[in-house]
Amino acid sequence: MKFIHFADVHLGAVPDSNMPWGEEREKEIWDSFQDIVRICNEEKADLLLIAGDLFHKQPLVRELKEVNYILSRLETAKAVVMAGNHDYIGARSNYSGFEWDEKVHFFIQDALEVKVYEELGVEVYGLSFRSKDITEPLYDLAKPEKNNKLHILLAHGGDERNIPINRKKLMDLGYDYIALGHIHKPEFISDRIAYCGSLEPLDKNETGERGYILGEISRNAEGEVITNARFVAHSRRQYLRCSLTVNPETTNGALLDMAREIIREQGAKNIYSFRIQGLRDESIHFNKEDLRGLGCVLEVEDQSVPDYDFDALYRENADNVIGMFIQKIRDNAKQDEIARKALYYGIEALLSARDR
Repeated sequence: MKFIHFADVHLGAVPDSNMPWGEEREKEIWDSFQDIVRICNEEKADLLLIAGDLFHKQPLVRELKEVNYILSRLETAKAVVMAGNHDYIGARSNYSGFEWDEKVHFFIQDALEVKVYEELGVEVYGLSFRSKDITEPLYDLAKPEKNNKLHILLAHGGDERNIPINRKKLMDLGYDYIALGHIHKPEFISDRIAYCGSLEPLDKNETGERGYILGEISRNAEGEVITNARFVAHSRRQYLRCSLTVNPETTNGALLDMAREIIREQGAKNIYSFRIQGLRDESIHFNKEDLRGLGCVLEVEDQSVPDYDFDALYRENADNVIGMFIQKIRDNAKQDEIARKALYYGIEALLSARDR
């Protein structure tokens, strides 16, 4: 039995909404969701497991209809869906009473229920969020029935406000696979339990690859259940944090070329946060706006420090506040990184104030 597991699509979200690429990202999230259905058909998967937060907030009826149509295009797979903490089933939720395609099963209750697929010999267990916050560890005792079927748990949560999860108890429940959502970073807790992560990265802190999990559950000749699952990277973009290391010879032009080369190697569609570090010529100031103009550059942080000749500065300023500052901090600077930085930044501020 082959399955695809994904979660945390957050349809309707607009990451980086204040940036030029914001609207494009909203569409990319929908496109990635449609990709999964296409991949399901190509892989001839049997089950499509959607572990919560399909939507970023309460879905509109037209959005549900669009999702339903997309899922209706599944050729071999049945889809099993739950609501997470973002798209929870509130009092006026459009999930309530919505008629899904026959290929889709939606867990509407907040208590554990089971969907049986006799033709696959599979039982899928799950529940939905019916409030934004659930602090009870609902999965701790969510054991499957003892029978000869394969057992899958669809679950969403993992922090104190959103169904706390005890990983040891989760492993002891006895499922053949547990498809987890809520944590946006992909992670295998065991070979049978996994967070698939978000389908697309949704903010600058979600660095690294994003995608879905492709798996297969079978029995060997002795009747033992074998679960094989692997993460498949599939996001259209990544958030990348990149360092630009400078020296006293680095000019603004050289810095731009450095950043251009990184973007060329890593991909122009990716979204970059650049950090300038190292020693720079004391007379140069790097133009961060030029770096932002290179494309999808979200932020630029300049942590470089001027390459001061402290001996000469001290000799020139021994009788004023600049010399006193150097004398007070310099003895500790070699042993203490904070003191060393204070020396650079403090001198830069004092010299700027003097030159005004």
